[in-house]
Amino acid sequence: MPGLPSSLALHFSVTSASGGVSMYCGAVEFVCSPASVKHIPVLLDECMACLRPERGGVFADLTFGGGGHSRAILEASSGSSLHAFDCDPDARERSEDIAISFGDRFSFYDSSFKELDKHTSPGTLDGVLMDLGISSFQLMEPDKGFSFRLDAPIDMRLDPRVGQSAAEFLESASYESLVRAVREYGEERRWKRVVDAIIKARGTGLLSRTMSAAELVSDAVGGQNFRQRIHPATKTFQGIRIAINGELEALAMTLPKAFRALNVGGVLAVISFHSLEDRIVKRFMRKMAGRPESRYDSRAQQERAVYATLNGSKAIFPAKEEVLANPRSRSARLRFLTKLKQPEL
Repeated sequence: MPGLPSSLALHFSVTSASGGVSMYCGAVEFVCSPASVKHIPVLLDECMACLRPERGGVFADLTFGGGGHSRAILEASSGSSLHAFDCDPDARERSEDIAISFGDRFSFYDSSFKELDKHTSPGTLDGVLMDLGISSFQLMEPDKGFSFRLDAPIDMRLDPRVGQSAAEFLESASYESLVRAVREYGEERRWKRVVDAIIKARGTGLLSRTMSAAELVSDAVGGQNFRQRIHPATKTFQGIRIAINGELEALAMTLPKAFRALNVGGVLAVISFHSLEDRIVKRFMRKMAGRPESRYDSRAQQERAVYATLNGSKAIFPAKEEVLANPRSRSARLRFLTKLKQPEL
């Protein structure tokens, strides 16, 4: 499930020779025809090398998306089983083929990965995978309101059954909440112009649809020129999506749950696309490995508990060949750890 770095909506193309549409929106590339969407799992070989599902065991894919990682894990060994999570209401239907193929080795939960501890017990999983952000399927569907290349009500909820839509957030959020979304989460340097424009546009209807909201943001930051790699509204849309879904808070909440669910020797692997996500993952994994969480962490080594080993100090990035074949992967980074013992919590 690709996250949205500051590359959403970089390029958009349409081909009609086969009656289908090929779209590339920065972090997410997908091919959609009247009947299907092609989903390509990111860093698949690297994930399999980390998780080693060929050994068998019990695994959890906390971000099912298109099911590419889940299927690969189950295909690696007849002795493996997998719990899949996804809060997108449409994901269950996408999981049906895997359920048919693998029977009771596959379980699907229509819920956020925050609910992991409600469906698993501590020390029961041999591997946990998280592929953060939104899926190609979510981005493609106009009614979900993620992409400003497709005009639709601006919703952006990962689970449209709960919470506040992006349109509601833009119309009612406090100034401080808008600043946090645009400046902190979106990392938009011209955040004040954007926030002021949003507040000024309240009640006009411009904040209710993706394309009009994108145009508003673009105008606020000075429009797009030929040197820009991404659409001017990309960072703001990203920040709004992160804010209304509480994505960073959910990640910080779930990482300890995922670690507790692992057996000793189990592997936690996380793919992120956004620097703020990666920072949370990096700091958590370093903490579990007894390493300084940041350059400001000056505690002595004997003060640190060691619960895991890391694959190294650097994240794993996709090979050039994968980026060429699947441009959506270019911002992906994978980190993983191996559990040594259960934390004393």
